Amino acid sequence: MGDVFLRRLSRWQADQYRDQLADLHVAAYDRAAHGVTARDAAAPAEPHGRGRPGHEEPYVEPFHSRSRFRERLAEHSARPGFDLVIADSGGRPVGCAYGYPLPRDSARWHGFAGPVPGQLAELTAAGRVFAVAELVVTPQERRRGIGQRLHDRLLSGSGAALAVLLLSPADAHAAAAEAARRSWGWQPAGRLRLPAAGDVGDALEVFVRPLRR
Repeated sequence: MGDVFLRRLSRWQADQYRDQLADLHVAAYDRAAHGVTARDAAAPAEPHGRGRPGHEEPYVEPFHSRSRFRERLAEHSARPGFDLVIADSGGRPVGCAYGYPLPRDSARWHGFAGPVPGQLAELTAAGRVFAVAELVVTPQERRRGIGQRLHDRLLSGSGAALAVLLLSPADAHAAAAEAARRSWGWQPAGRLRLPAAGDVGDALEVFVRPLRR
């Protein structure tokens, strides 16, 4: 294992790295790396998927598939304020974290189970909330502190007052992810139901982390 260096990519550079980042994402969620767990079962078919011949149930690529990650990255990288940090070892990415500021949209939290926490609602309306959309490290490079370095570097450049993280229940309660999240200062804020979240569970878990500003 060699030295690992962190660097930021612009949205144009992120597009050039899309294939490598997609490979990284798939490796991080590979069944062979994790075993078959609840995390692997977090992506049943969506309501409007395409069916395969001879199958009654619609088929949709799993949430953590390569093609769906590429689609998300293309969409997210076009958002104002998009920021991406990669961990590079020997000229190849071994980890990445990215996110973007949430738009000042009062409808953002429609579907929240119960009242939206006041700080979350107010800071979203003020344009001061940063959403962390991805944080992965390849299995071979874990337990070296790379994930926390990526996490801290990404949030340090956000300029926001609050960070937010949305996770499926399966991903939220995976033991390693839960331990890391707690040690990094994330706090549960509630649950959010989305109109078509069929492949990530009934509701997403919402976590927040205050940022010093």
